[in-house]
Order: sequence, then C-alpha cells, then structure tokens
Amino acid sequence: MLKSIKEKWIYLVIAILLILIPFDWFLGKYNTLMIFIGLNTMVTVGLCLLMGYTGQVSLGQAAYYGIGAYFSAILSKTYNVDPWLAMLIAAVVTGTFAYSIGYLIFRLKGNYLAMATLGIGIIIWILFRQLSQFTGGPDGMSGIPYLSIGGFVFDTPFKRYYLVWFFTLALLFISQNIIRSRTGRALRAIHGSEDAAESIGINVAQFKVKIFVLSAVFASLAGSLFVHHLRFVSPQQFDFLASVKLVVMAVIGGLASIWGAIFGAATTNILSDELLLNFGELDIVVYGLILMLVMIFMPQGLFVKLKEIIVLWRARAAEKEKI
Repeated sequence: MLKSIKEKWIYLVIAILLILIPFDWFLGKYNTLMIFIGLNTMVTVGLCLLMGYTGQVSLGQAAYYGIGAYFSAILSKTYNVDPWLAMLIAAVVTGTFAYSIGYLIFRLKGNYLAMATLGIGIIIWILFRQLSQFTGGPDGMSGIPYLSIGGFVFDTPFKRYYLVWFFTLALLFISQNIIRSRTGRALRAIHGSEDAAESIGINVAQFKVKIFVLSAVFASLAGSLFVHHLRFVSPQQFDFLASVKLVVMAVIGGLASIWGAIFGAATTNILSDELLLNFGELDIVVYGLILMLVMIFMPQGLFVKLKEIIVLWRARAAEKEKI
C-alpha cells in the first residue's frame, strides 16, 4: 500500500516537471533536446521489450525508425497525404515488414541473430540512399509539413514538445502494462529458457515475433514524429551508428527497465550533443567503450544500479537513525 502511494507521488512529480520544462522561465531553452530525448525514448523502450525482456538481440533498430520517417515524409510531402494518416500508414507498413521477416530471423540465435538484424539495418540504409527518386538519395528530403489538428499547427518546439512527450508517455505506460501482464511473464520465461517456456505451453516463436513487431512500430511512430519535427530527413540519420546509439541507450537505462529508457536516452543525447562533438568519427569508439564497461560492471544498467545505490543509502541512513 505504502509502495503504491509512493509510486503515485513519483509519477505526479515527474508529470509536473514534464509540464513545466518547456516554459522559458524554467528549462525552455532545452526544448529541442527534450524532444529528441522523447523520440529516442520511444525507440529505446521497444528495444528494452525485445532485448531486455524477451532476450532477442537487435542491431538494426534504426532501420524501423527510418522506415517510419521516410514513409511519413514521402506520403505527406510527395503525395499530399494527411500527415496523421501518413504516420498511421508508416506504422502499418513497418509492422508488416517486421512481421514478414520476424519468423525467418528468429529461427537464428545468438551471434547469428545479431548479424541478421545488423544486415537488415544496413540493407534498409542502402535502400534509403539508392532509391533517390523517392527518398532524395544522400541529400535527403526537406520541406516536410508540420503535424496539425484542425487549425492548430505544431509549428514551434514548445508545441511539439508536448506532442512528442504525449506519445512517449503513452508508449511507456503501454509497455509497463505489458510487462505486468501475463504476456510479460511469458516474455521473462522466454528470456530465461526458450525450451522451458515451450514445455509449459508458451508459443515462443509467436511471442518473439509479436514483440519484434511492437518494437518496430514504436520506432516507426518515433520516426514519423521525428520528420514532422525536423522537416528534413536523410539516410545518415539511420546508419549503423544510430543503431549502436539506441543499443547504448537501452543498456545504460537497463535492458529490463522500462522507465530507465528515459535515463538512457537522456544520457546518450547529452553525450552526443554536448560532450562528443569534438570526437568526430571516433564517437563510435566511445559508445563501444561505454557499452563494454556497462555490460561488464553494471549488466543491469546504470539507471538500475543508481536506484540500488539510493535504496542502500536510505536503508543505512534509517539504521543509523534507529541507533
């Protein structure tokens, strides 16, 4: 009971902070950064469901992010489709594509699965570059329309901040409910042992594909919001480094931590935008080192480790008060 009340207060504080952040008198100058943190959180939480809870590796998640972005951009700009409808079509196309390849690639395990997802990501990236009659090629596409509701246009960072975080929080709560349901228990069973899960009647292949499709749709929605925020899209935004960054976000936040996705996305975005600007192409080496160190010393994730340290510190403080 006490834990439930405590959780509600934490959620309330987070909600108040998120509402206040975009105002100039608070943290308004970080609106753009917060938008990208929200977008990356959407992709990362799908990756957490796939890797952290189901135990399936994906090194090509940026591909689904890109499919959502490009389909929204092409449909809304080239064919004058309503941006919201374009966003929906992009999610359906991405989910259908993920479903069509899911049963094939999830016959593989371990390093073979990792290489397959990496290969798919590279193939999609090459298509973004080569299909220049649709995608604009290496130069990309610009002039993509803003999202709007009736006469209300999301034409400022202030407005788009609330739009992006509405979707971000919705996906986080959906993911949290999945984890707490029978599906979540099935996913954890699959992660623990696929053979044991099969023996108790869990359809392992079906669950793996469903979560893979869900993670791809999450990435697609984020990609659509991304292009309607930036109004520009190019293949460089969805290359191998982008997929590596997404994995780093998931690992830092904790692969088995839904809310840690925000922490992972925020940490990596701040690193990219503030600390690694002078590293040039060497930034992938830095991300590799971070990935390696976190997996060795904090396999549960930096966010989860910090939570454990805080809990331990509070417990020791309570013991001292009793003495």
